[in-house]
Amino acid sequence: MIAAVQFRNFKALRSTGVKLAPFNLVLGPNGSGKTSLIQALLRLRSLAALPPAAEPPAANGGPRIDFAFAAPYQDIGVSLGCNPDEMVCNVLSVSHPPGPAGAAHWEDLRTKIRSIRAYLFDHYAMAVPAKLSDSAELASNGGNLAVVLATWREKQPEAFAALQAEFLRLMPEFGALEVRTGPGGTVELGTRLKTNGHNFITADNLSQGTLYLLALLVLAFTPAPPAVVCIEEADRGMHPRSLREVRDTLYRLSYPQDLGMTRTPVQVITTTHSPYLLDQFREQPQEVILASKQGQAATFERLSDRADILELMKEAHLGDLWYTGILGGVPGE
Repeated sequence: MIAAVQFRNFKALRSTGVKLAPFNLVLGPNGSGKTSLIQALLRLRSLAALPPAAEPPAANGGPRIDFAFAAPYQDIGVSLGCNPDEMVCNVLSVSHPPGPAGAAHWEDLRTKIRSIRAYLFDHYAMAVPAKLSDSAELASNGGNLAVVLATWREKQPEAFAALQAEFLRLMPEFGALEVRTGPGGTVELGTRLKTNGHNFITADNLSQGTLYLLALLVLAFTPAPPAVVCIEEADRGMHPRSLREVRDTLYRLSYPQDLGMTRTPVQVITTTHSPYLLDQFREQPQEVILASKQGQAATFERLSDRADILELMKEAHLGDLWYTGILGGVPGE
């Protein structure tokens, strides 16, 4: 959906841009703009709920973020103007074709922008029993997980069954995924072991990685997903040998047609510090964005844009090339 983002004087992103693919793995040192990219998308979502400004942000060198969109929205441009003192974007301007058709086209895009979601999972929040409500959506920290699964079990049993089947395939030690209803309408998430199905293992006794995997599966199997999903460090808590499954789980969002699904693809942006996860993208360097920082200025570079990347990959794994600093995008020494 989002084709490119251009930054000017926004935090460490002084003068850089990034082209976005259906799937995007962003890696680099701390302070290199990975989270700032996600924050820009969230601010776009927030400001899209308000009427746009009559004039574009002033061309006075102040912080500004420009968004370009993929077809069928390539004729719409959106800019955010930011307060240079607090670095908070508070002005949104939109350019679209004139007339009712152009306005309707923007309204359609705005609906999709308003669906953007970002997640930074917290296994403590995910393990807490929650009260059933009409708003069965995964919280930004992964909370409400039990409510989402309980709602699916009752109202969307096919989605629940598909998620459970994939969870049990990836975690073969378990024999069932369950959601129990307790006093006051609260629901509690848990599992049962395959070898001893009589014992209900509550979510607070599951590993961090198991809970994170469940949250990723919820995103991947959501019947009506958002247009864009951002995940901070989707590989957190995962064993390196499980990272191919993490990648493939997220691919369900970006490439549903590869699985015979007919829904609209979801654009995924996830950050990482893991050379092991990077190794899973040897055949897809066009999906990797390298964030680098020189002094106080950060830049983005898509790995496939490097003229030497194919030659470098003949000599070493991608993770090794990044970890050793050959690709750049590592902390300064």
